[in-house]
Amino acid sequence: MVNGPISEPLFGVLTLWTVTLTQLEAFVLVARLGSVTAAARTLGVSEPAVSGALAALRTQFGDRLVERSPTGMVLTPGGRRLVGIASQMVALGAEAEAAIRQAQGAPEQLRVVATSTIAESVGPALLAAFTSRGAVVETSLGVASSAEMAAVLHERLADVALGPRITGEQAIGLESVPLFRYRFLLVAAPGHPLAGARGIAPRKLHEQTWLVDPDATDGASPTRRLLEQLQVDEARIRVFPSQASAWVAAGEGQGIAPAVGHLVAAELARGSLVELHVDGMPFELLWHATLLATDRRSPAAAGLRRFIGTPLATQAMHAPVGGVPPSRFRPPVYVTIWS
Repeated sequence: MVNGPISEPLFGVLTLWTVTLTQLEAFVLVARLGSVTAAARTLGVSEPAVSGALAALRTQFGDRLVERSPTGMVLTPGGRRLVGIASQMVALGAEAEAAIRQAQGAPEQLRVVATSTIAESVGPALLAAFTSRGAVVETSLGVASSAEMAAVLHERLADVALGPRITGEQAIGLESVPLFRYRFLLVAAPGHPLAGARGIAPRKLHEQTWLVDPDATDGASPTRRLLEQLQVDEARIRVFPSQASAWVAAGEGQGIAPAVGHLVAAELARGSLVELHVDGMPFELLWHATLLATDRRSPAAAGLRRFIGTPLATQAMHAPVGGVPPSRFRPPVYVTIWS
């Protein structure tokens, strides 16, 4: 018979399970992304919901875990010890959910995040071609910023990320493989003052009105880097919900728009838009697909990884299907207003 002295520590252990995976997930994302705002946006919930999750964990563990600093949120010593354990628990939760789906005979999930440009055009075509080969998977496509991609992969909110190559410490445990090489150029209406000119000096772009898609709000996007390099004033930047709508405005003579060469080819062929001949452009750039390391990725993600290098995948991305992704998951598709 167990006597009283053991009941108190046993009760203490049992109370630990009042911590939920949702709370741990919120904490890990705050730690990885550096702010409550970024974590809330990635999870698709309100900031008070994330703050409430942190408050519950602080009460449970008797530690602040994360604190504000001039450069963002920083972990306390206790938070640094918890974040790795919490990340493992969140990953185990995702594995448990996948195992139950498999036992129930449900299709395996393949959750993909991408930059807004890829999600608008190339992503849907790639996934449609992948599933057309008979892959029994339930695919979904959402938008994430470059800064969020590593976090959503590590925390199993996504299986694959399509966009720029992930580098540095956040790339540990991930694999980035080349996805597609493309030309980054500028377009405008045939009647634009710069249309037809040769050797346009980049300084002449400084005073132009820029018509951009949500990728311009992503610090790692070529559009954002170009705008910063040219020191374009915020008042001259108009953000549209899609690259297609930005091109329509450009065709109406409202300004110049960045574009991916093969995606804008039809508009250039019709003559509704023309390429601007800027010194040093177009740029040759490369999209990447990033996944968890081989021993941690799902079978569906491994299948997509193999498919990416096939001629069918390349053909699908050369002739993409326009339109909005048919399904979404957390994090949801969102547009960040330029600020």
